[in-house]
Amino acid sequence: MNPITMTPSEKTSRYTILDRENTKLKHVLTRWESLLAMLFVLVFAGNSIVLPYFLDPYNLLDGTTNFSEKALIALPMALLIICREIDISVAGTLALSSVAMGLAKGAGLPAEMLPVVALTTGTACGFLNGWLVTRYALPSIVVTIGTVSLYRGLASVVLGDKAFTGYPALMTDWGQGYFFGIVPREFVVLLAFAALFAVLLHTTVWGRRIYAIGNNPDAARFSGIAVDRYRLALFMLTGAMAGLAAFLLTGRIGSTRPNIATGWELEVITMVILGGVSIAGGTGTIGGVMLAVLTMGTLTYGMSLANIPGIYMTIVVGALLLVTIAVPRLLRGRSTRA
Repeated sequence: MNPITMTPSEKTSRYTILDRENTKLKHVLTRWESLLAMLFVLVFAGNSIVLPYFLDPYNLLDGTTNFSEKALIALPMALLIICREIDISVAGTLALSSVAMGLAKGAGLPAEMLPVVALTTGTACGFLNGWLVTRYALPSIVVTIGTVSLYRGLASVVLGDKAFTGYPALMTDWGQGYFFGIVPREFVVLLAFAALFAVLLHTTVWGRRIYAIGNNPDAARFSGIAVDRYRLALFMLTGAMAGLAAFLLTGRIGSTRPNIATGWELEVITMVILGGVSIAGGTGTIGGVMLAVLTMGTLTYGMSLANIPGIYMTIVVGALLLVTIAVPRLLRGRSTRA
C-alpha cells in the first residue's frame, strides 16, 4: 500500500518499510567492493603508464602464477573469517603437504596419487585445528599459531637441509602448464574454485548459515544450526585447499624446500581483509576477495617488472593489512558521531 494514500487511522507506525531498498549511486560507490575496484583500476593504469612491458598479454597472464596458489587458500579463509575464526597455520599446512608428497614419491606411489596425498594431509591438518577449537573451545588464533610451528617443524625435521626433487610430469604440467598455450592452468583452477565458492556462499542455505554464525554464534546455535560442525568443516576445507595449493606450488617450482611458502599466511589474510571481509565476522563477499587478489597481484607484478626487491612487497602487505583493518573502523566511528 502506498503510504501517501493511507488515511491517518491506517498509519499505525512512524516507519515505512519499502518492498525494495532504493539503489542510490552514492551507496553503490561507497561500497567496499566499488572502492576496491577503483583501486584496482588505478593500480593497473599506473603500472601500464610507468612500465613499458606491463600490458604484454603473455607477461600479464604469467604474472597470475605469483598469486594463484595464495588466492586458492584465501577463498576458504574468507569463509572461516566470516565465521569468526582464523587459520594462521595455512603456510605450515602447505609445507607439510608438500613434504608428504615428497615422501610418497620416494615410496613409489604413482603420480596420480600425489594430489590425493596432498589433499589428505591438508585436510588432516585442518581437522586437528578444527577439533582443538571446537572440542576444547580454544581461540582459533592461539591454536593455529601453535600448529603452524608444529606443521612447519615436522616438515623441517623431515627435510633437514635437503630438498625433494624429481617430481613427475603430472605435477609439472599443472604447476607450469598452460591452456591454449597462454593461460596458466593454475589461474584457470583459481577461477573455477572462485566461482564454486561464490555459489556456495551467496546462493545456498549453507552460505547463509555461515553468515548467521558470524553475526551471532549463540543465536545461530539456538536456531538449530550445528555451529561447531560448520566450524570444523571450514577448518578442514581450508586445510584441503592448502593441500591443493601445495600440489600446484610444488609442481611449479619443481621441488619441496624447507622454506616453501614462508610468510604466506600474512599475504593470504591480507587478501581476505582487503577484500572487505570483516575480521569481526559476519560480512564479506567472494567478489571482494577476488578483487583484492587481483589488486595485490597487479601490484606485485608491477613491482617485479620494476625490479623492486621482494622485501618492499612485505612492507606493502603489512601496510595494506593495517589500513584495511583501521579504515572501516574509522569510517564507522565518523558515521556514529555524525
